[in-house]
Amino acid sequence: MTVESSNVTPQEGKTVTVIYVLYLAGLVIGVTSIIGVVMAYIFRDGAPHWVRTHYHYQIRTFWMGLLYVFIGAVTSFIFIGYFILVFWFIWYVIRCVKGLKLASDGAPVLNAETWLF
Repeated sequence: MTVESSNVTPQEGKTVTVIYVLYLAGLVIGVTSIIGVVMAYIFRDGAPHWVRTHYHYQIRTFWMGLLYVFIGAVTSFIFIGYFILVFWFIWYVIRCVKGLKLASDGAPVLNAETWLF
């Protein structure tokens, strides 16, 4: 935990939490993920450092997830695409749950640049 995150107010992480929930709802509804990434782009400027790390992580999660889904869909005719899509689903859920846990603790995402979890 950083020095900044020790003075965390619950309100600062509220939007971050809403975006993670929108991402998870996007697995069923779809369009809510787009709303979530737009919110992350809008709210990232001026946010405290620990919150900015979450916004960066969320933006990367959206775009990398879109890449995984595209590759999975294109290669699904040769069966390997289905494995890629299953990997994407598990990867996406883990990233969202990890982000929710860190946001509820008021902690930053330590490695927002990672391609994995």
